[in-house]
Amino acid sequence: MGDFDGLDLQSVEDQLGDEEGVDGGGRIVLGVLDGTTPSEEWVDLVDDGAVLVLDVDGDLNELGSGFAREVSQGGGNLVHFRGFLVVTPPGVTIDTDRLE
Repeated sequence: MGDFDGLDLQSVEDQLGDEEGVDGGGRIVLGVLDGTTPSEEWVDLVDDGAVLVLDVDGDLNELGSGFAREVSQGGGNLVHFRGFLVVTPPGVTIDTDRLE
């Protein structure tokens, strides 16, 4: 094992938690995309730094139309994978390289 005497994990955690504009950062929200949750609520969660993993229950294009463009134009990412829609805020990349 390496020498971790000089590594102060508490300071790193405190610094990461203090970043501006990342109130929900590090948060993963599981939900169902079925039209019952207002689009604004999904956008607000992503704007706060949360990652969404949504089980799509219905037509994805119809259900996501209320927030997908806003998230995308704001720098976020959306990927449909195996019946789920994964939505990330700006700065969080969805790596799909291993799916090919």
